[in-house]
Amino acid sequence: MAEIIQRDGTWAFDGDTLRITPGLHRSVPLLRRTYGEISVPLAALSGVFLEAARGHGRLRLRLRLREGADPLLQATGGRLPDTADPYRLTVDAGRTGAAEYVAEEIRRALLLDRVPQGPAEAYLLPGPSVPVSVRTSDGTVSFDGTRIRIDWADTSERVKRFTGPRIIAMGDLVRVEWLPSTRHEDGSLRFVTRETVLSKLPPDKDPYALDLWGSARRDLLTAVVAAAVTARLPHPSTRTATANGDLLARAAPVPPPACDHHDALLRRLRELGRLHRDGVLTDEEFARTKAVVLRGF
Repeated sequence: MAEIIQRDGTWAFDGDTLRITPGLHRSVPLLRRTYGEISVPLAALSGVFLEAARGHGRLRLRLRLREGADPLLQATGGRLPDTADPYRLTVDAGRTGAAEYVAEEIRRALLLDRVPQGPAEAYLLPGPSVPVSVRTSDGTVSFDGTRIRIDWADTSERVKRFTGPRIIAMGDLVRVEWLPSTRHEDGSLRFVTRETVLSKLPPDKDPYALDLWGSARRDLLTAVVAAAVTARLPHPSTRTATANGDLLARAAPVPPPACDHHDALLRRLRELGRLHRDGVLTDEEFARTKAVVLRGF
């Protein structure tokens, strides 16, 4: 067993699996503590590196995973901040020898097992367990393994609150798009369905997207939802190249509104028209939001 224990977390490698446990210190980012322990099979690894880190004599262990092996990395697309990346471990100056030993044991196992370096053909890590729910500045997003639900906050745009809670079945989902917020730009979590694959609505008005403009620390937790959903979508290696037009052509027909909901539908459409007349919605936003309302009924 090769093991290193630091305030930032613990790495323990038994020759087949690297178990990564985040530290409990408050300096450890909330995303890593929430994501919890990760068991990385040797087959998912591509390499391990020991590099300089900020601080007096400190180093950092960094893993490289095979492309397509981990739903978290697939969902976040390399956009996780360095401090929130669960596959990095800050090593104190006095523990350099232990870090080198762990890295060498992993490299030796990769050579002996002849682990391929190319893309994985399936997810080798399971991703977060469900159900999972995260509250953001724009609303609360929940995922139970079969459907996604978004409940809008009082601070959400009127057009989102007007359309009501959004429920998305996994069978309708094409992909998840995740961007973290930065100092200069808001982030977003967007669920692209067969019906919205061509939508160009901005996240603040898109009823299938969360606009992440509040606490960057808490909004990063949406990456957990993105990873949980991604883990249950078809693996990228199994997807056929399908044009946007083909996706729309294959979309199931939408049934007409039920009579019981007719009055509510009319009220929402009248309010939507008022928002359009008042200049809150552009012509394109009005047309797309109207289509969302009609689908919801």
